Amino acid sequence: MRLLRIVLIGIEGSVLAGVLAWAQAPATTPRFSAPPPLVLAGGTVVDVADWGRSAKDLQDAIVIVREGRITDVGSRLAVSIPKGARVIDCTGKYIIPGLVDGYAGMSSQREANANLYMGVTTVVATNANHRLPVDLAANPTPNVYLIDPIGSTNNRSLLINHPAWAAKLKEGAHPAELSPEDTAQQLVDTAKLGTRVLWLGHDLTAANTQWIVAHAHQVGLVTYGEFVATPYKVGVEAGVDVLLHMGRYELGVIPSELQRPLVEEPVGTAATTAYDYSERLPPTDLHLREYAKFLAGHHAALMPTFSLFFLQLPDHRNLWKEPAAGLLDPSQMVQPSDRGTGEIVYPVSSWLRHLPSMPLRWLEDSTIKKTEQSAMRLWSINETIFAAYPHYLAASSAPVMGTMPGISMHTELEMLVRLGLSPREALAAATNNYALQFGWTELGQVAPGRRADILVVDGDPTANIWNARRISGLILDGNVVDREGLLKLGR
Repeated sequence: MRLLRIVLIGIEGSVLAGVLAWAQAPATTPRFSAPPPLVLAGGTVVDVADWGRSAKDLQDAIVIVREGRITDVGSRLAVSIPKGARVIDCTGKYIIPGLVDGYAGMSSQREANANLYMGVTTVVATNANHRLPVDLAANPTPNVYLIDPIGSTNNRSLLINHPAWAAKLKEGAHPAELSPEDTAQQLVDTAKLGTRVLWLGHDLTAANTQWIVAHAHQVGLVTYGEFVATPYKVGVEAGVDVLLHMGRYELGVIPSELQRPLVEEPVGTAATTAYDYSERLPPTDLHLREYAKFLAGHHAALMPTFSLFFLQLPDHRNLWKEPAAGLLDPSQMVQPSDRGTGEIVYPVSSWLRHLPSMPLRWLEDSTIKKTEQSAMRLWSINETIFAAYPHYLAASSAPVMGTMPGISMHTELEMLVRLGLSPREALAAATNNYALQFGWTELGQVAPGRRADILVVDGDPTANIWNARRISGLILDGNVVDREGLLKLGR
């Protein structure tokens, strides 16, 4: 083979000249050499398969990483450590996949660092709800999977600045559905941008929702439903992949006489009436239990983003005290919590600020009380939905309403456990459930063939979900990341 190579390189010269040239060249040193393998040795690989129902943890494991991928996982007896490998001793520690935040903003290097510091190695990123544009230039950064709204005018679309789309997507007084032809072309064009998820919003009507879900799946795109005009039963039966947000998907219990007006008025009085009905339905109501069974019996997974309500529910804490919070800029967040108290700061109309302090304080306290009561009613309804045992995916919705990049992924895990999931099931909701629900088999497990996004933690997260925070090793795309160095950006 070497002689053949020389003949090809020196095709115009003689074979003898080629052989002589070969003899004078370095014999064994390749021009480029692959980096040595990375080995995690002696830890326990935590099993997050089968929606967290499997528990086949692998003790004293050897995990081998080559060129950004996991190539081998097995017991020390079954897997040999390659010569020249970089070995990290994980004895007494636990090895879990990097966390996936299924719905969040990611608009700066600071947010990227906060996510990584907290073990979030993949963000399904949006710029919706007044978030800033997604930062695709951050380095280091979690893997970013883009979300794009589909099927209606939307100033936040990833296509809004493209000449062919600027006029079509620009919102008027209210969002309007696109024509079937434009929706079909939008799906094609946003896929070319690298979009992985389509957001089906409030104003989409049933026929458009059904068409989008069917055609999105044909081209491998995931669908998130945040329905208002479309009845939830229609969206679920169409095969939507995700129902997004506690406080939204409960609309699936409203009667038809409240649903019909939402086609014409997805935002406004009719919507307010529908939300009020769904929120105030007793948790023991038969219709709610039937809806819960319906959800559990279909493909759609729930992405509750409980973290949006974390500061409105009991037993919360000041998230600004987290080390990663020092990276974050409140001016880049939507309705951030108070730095000193950690509590939500509720906006007060400018005319109310002219009131004397006592009545103003009474109004503020009344707003807080009503908001907390609303959160508790929604939480009770979600306990009933959980009893039917649908599938869950974890997401933070940061940085909105007091949520924080990276940090709020862990409050989400805590609240999933508070709801009733086991710690292992909650961990699966932030890892391998994404592979099962979406077919994203490049992530979610510490297994051969998966992307080498790995956390080494100092305690068993299946015993206490808090241990998922005790990160002592962070590997992103096969590279060991200086986790403490991530915090220096904020100093």
